Formats: sequence, C-alpha cells, structure tokens
Amino acid sequence: MTTADDPQQYIDEMARKRGYVLDYHKVMARHDFAVLQAANGLVGAAYLDQRALDRKTKELIFIVSLTVMRASKGHIQSHIRVALDLGITPQEILEAIEISLPEAGVVAFQTGFEAWREVVGADGLEPAVEAFQGGSGAA
Repeated sequence: MTTADDPQQYIDEMARKRGYVLDYHKVMARHDFAVLQAANGLVGAAYLDQRALDRKTKELIFIVSLTVMRASKGHIQSHIRVALDLGITPQEILEAIEISLPEAGVVAFQTGFEAWREVVGADGLEPAVEAFQGGSGAA
C-alpha cells in the first residue's frame, strides 16, 4: 500500500489495490487518516499482500468470515464482487457461504446468501399453486 500523505491519493490507491473502498474508509480518510492508515496496514499484511494463500482463497475466506460475523450486506457484497472479478464462480462463492451453516447457523447464512443472491442475480422456483391446496400443511 502506498505511503501517501495525501488522504485522497491514499483512498485512490486503496480502491486500485482492493477493488473497492467502504464508506468508513472514505470518512476515516477525512477525519482520522492516521488510524485509517494503521488499520489498513493490518488488512494489507493479512489480506492483500501475497503470501502463502492466493487472493482467490483469501477472498472466499473473507466472504465466509464476514457472513459468520454478520457483517453488513453491503460489505459482504463488496467482497463477492471482487471474488467474481478474480474469476471465482457464483457457485464457488455460494458453496463458501454455505460453510457458515453448521457453525454460525441459518441467520448468519441468510445474510451472506442474500448478499450473494443480489450480486449474482439468482432467482428461485415458486411452488405450484396446487402445492398449497389440499395438503395438511404439516411437514
């Protein structure tokens, strides 16, 4: 990451390197640039810098960890978009999100799933009208 002293240049470089910037990055650049730089240094070391894991693997891990932590849908979506840009398929991303089910539960999964659904434009099947008629309603 650049060591630019200019907050605008720093945000521009973040966008180039990450493929996204979050709203809090933009506000911190203006109001507490030093803390943004410190926090971004940690992100660079753990996530952006090339080490043993490639960027695709890290992106999938990030999507799952954000899902498990119940991050905002927009935050999860920013990483889904980066994953797609890296060549990760929608199915691979969905399978990664599904890993959250056994450990974090349905509620956490649904947040990640909804983020994925919106980004990739996935739709579902509607039950036939007959499915609602004449049944006992019990599963």
